[in-house]
Amino acid sequence: MTQTHVLLVRLAGPLQSWGVAGRFARRDTHPRPTKSGVIGLCAAALGFDRDQPLGELASVLFGVRADHPGVPLRDYHTVGGGTYPLRPRDLVTDHRRAKAMEIVVERDTGRPEKQATGPFGHHTLEAWYGAPKRIAADPHSGALVSAELTRHALITERWYLADAAFLVGLQHPDPVFLEQVAHALEYPKRLLWLGRKSCPPSGDLALGIVPGTLEQAFETKPLLPAGGLAAAPATSVRPWAWIESPHPLPGVGPVADQPIRFDADGPIHGPRWETRRRVTVAPYAGEWDIIP
Repeated sequence: MTQTHVLLVRLAGPLQSWGVAGRFARRDTHPRPTKSGVIGLCAAALGFDRDQPLGELASVLFGVRADHPGVPLRDYHTVGGGTYPLRPRDLVTDHRRAKAMEIVVERDTGRPEKQATGPFGHHTLEAWYGAPKRIAADPHSGALVSAELTRHALITERWYLADAAFLVGLQHPDPVFLEQVAHALEYPKRLLWLGRKSCPPSGDLALGIVPGTLEQAFETKPLLPAGGLAAAPATSVRPWAWIESPHPLPGVGPVADQPIRFDADGPIHGPRWETRRRVTVAPYAGEWDIIP
């Protein structure tokens, strides 16, 4: 049987957000880190481009132990609303001239050819102008605004996990590859965040490589500290752990967060399988010597 190794990664910070089905108006968070999010974190640390094949990163077996699940936090947002200063595109209010210009642009850029002239003739950018109405200086900022360009606010909400700490395991047969990932996490080539750009990680990320499986690593390593304080005694809590299975088995559920590509046009994911179980941390696990 091939010997396997596990890279242990600490994911902790004031806020985390691991979205799985977020849209603009409502950005959710999964109650734990996703494989897609963690592999993306490692790819950023290694300096991968978005269209670069993930290679060995996508083949690791993924596990996460929820030492401190955190508290769900809802952030209320409003986007837009009020009166804005005029911008060049706000001056284009004549829909007839705008349509004529659209035809010209499509022709000149090689898009499917349309009739370049029409009832309003051939228009250049200089002629593509329709003056807005009711222009006046804003009494507070002095900027030139139009009373007809008032925008209605859009209410959005974003969900986070506050004060959470997770122990993630990446299982792979090649310890040299895991050492490369561990080094990149401590000396990343790109900025790292816990799911969303507003959620930077705190303290140490890579906690070392141990021989064995994900189950063995989670059972022999102590609980992570919470909020910079000493970790709770290992025997006082039996945290939940989610461990990936290489094959579908009875009692193993599918999860649709297996990363295939992170293309800018839209990431592509596939299914994988994982099981959930309680982990009893061994009493001899000791304590972490890490920067929280």
